[in-house]
Amino acid sequence: MTFWVSQSLNALALGGLLFMLASGFSLIFGLMRVANLAHGALFMLGAYLGLAAVKAGFGFWAAAASAAVAVGLLGGIIERTLLRRLAGRTLPQVLLTLGLAFIIADACLMTWGGDPMRLPPPPELSGAVRIGDAVFPRYRLFVIGASAAVALGLWLLVERTRAGAMIRAAVDDVGMARAIGVSASTLFTAVFCLGTALAGLGGVIGGPILSVYPSLDQDMLPLALLVVILGGAGSLAGAFVGAYAIGFIYTFGQVLVPDLAYVILFLPMIAVLSVAPQGLFGRRLG
Repeated sequence: MTFWVSQSLNALALGGLLFMLASGFSLIFGLMRVANLAHGALFMLGAYLGLAAVKAGFGFWAAAASAAVAVGLLGGIIERTLLRRLAGRTLPQVLLTLGLAFIIADACLMTWGGDPMRLPPPPELSGAVRIGDAVFPRYRLFVIGASAAVALGLWLLVERTRAGAMIRAAVDDVGMARAIGVSASTLFTAVFCLGTALAGLGGVIGGPILSVYPSLDQDMLPLALLVVILGGAGSLAGAFVGAYAIGFIYTFGQVLVPDLAYVILFLPMIAVLSVAPQGLFGRRLG
């Protein structure tokens, strides 16, 4: 029982990190139809910036906030200066974001070196708590709660605010949204900033669990893509369900059948897509 409780909590923590990463990717793709392959690199960049801020004497929370803002601003610059010039051109956008991923990864390697580094958790969240017979790190419980708070905040933003109504309208029909007065240009930039800021925040939040190392982006981006494909592009509910499903499958697959972990990870995606090609909660995007 201790094993199952401990691994289930680990799966929830991983699922929460995947949701922070995949929700931003899903929002960007759902609104702008841009498959941002630099999203994993921005996650890694956020982790490195958070680590640098902590080493410079900032507290963990200030480091997380500053990294999210910095990565969000970088995302806005990328959207305004590069992606906007390639609007509607899917393949050039994919190649551009892939190139940016390589540039960001090499810049991180050149700046911080190739050795793995651990981002220390805030002192108030160090140590462990006892849950029945299991002992579980307090910080991982925080990650579970923080990811749920982010999910609630995004749901309230999209479903209960005027900005969310504009996002939903643009996702359904961007031409009609422009016709009723929605500034699609501003909306695209705002959503791209939000999505990349979530990636940067997720990198800092995940640093104490995953550590920070040069290939972190290559490890996290495929999982995020699996989440989006499984849950459905452009759906926050799909990103939420898909993130925790992948979190459980990946965690228990690595522990129970490590030699077949990736086979078990991709089988549910194949099964879902064979029945629902748009994903569990996805809609056909025009």
